[in-house]
Amino acid sequence: MKLSKITLLLIGTVLLNSCASPYKMINPKSLNYLSSNKSDDVLLEYKYDLLDKKYAKKEDKKDVKLVAIKVTNNTDRDLIFGKDIKLTYENGSEIYIMDNQSTFKMLKQSPATHLFYLLLTPVNLYTTKTNGYGMQEQTSSTPIGLILGPGLAAGNMIAAGSANKKFNNEMLEYNINGKSISKGETVYGLIGVKSESFNSIKVKVE
Repeated sequence: MKLSKITLLLIGTVLLNSCASPYKMINPKSLNYLSSNKSDDVLLEYKYDLLDKKYAKKEDKKDVKLVAIKVTNNTDRDLIFGKDIKLTYENGSEIYIMDNQSTFKMLKQSPATHLFYLLLTPVNLYTTKTNGYGMQEQTSSTPIGLILGPGLAAGNMIAAGSANKKFNNEMLEYNINGKSISKGETVYGLIGVKSESFNSIKVKVE
């Protein structure tokens, strides 16, 4: 397979747009929450737009929004998130909160997609030597695909797997579904909701 400049350009473009994305830790405790709502001495603060690159694209594709929340219980009793504390939209309809593992599975990267780099395995790089008179002397080929294809496939699969592991660990750490919030306590969480847009969220205490 002989490579032209156009082919090299196309391969370069594909590589730049197909590489595994790193996972940027969200750390809900360190976020600056700009949106809030209060009801019956329970304060809800929340933030959308947490993910970037491939993870953000998955949000749009799957119509799932990852939301960081901060809940402060200023009542005189302990409350359970999802039972005593529920979230609604502006119109009062209750928000269906996905379990964190389902959210992770829908938004994670797929390491197997990087196997397409193996298609580069048969690629050869041809070089031509010329003499001092501009005459062609010899053409040689180098099987760069044997290293390029498997190397890129393995490297990106490892990177995607590592990023997914960080994402999964943070989703587990900040799983607030069913969590008991003591009176006077503030807790942080990450939740997934099925939504096409960044809707306003309200807190409801029962």
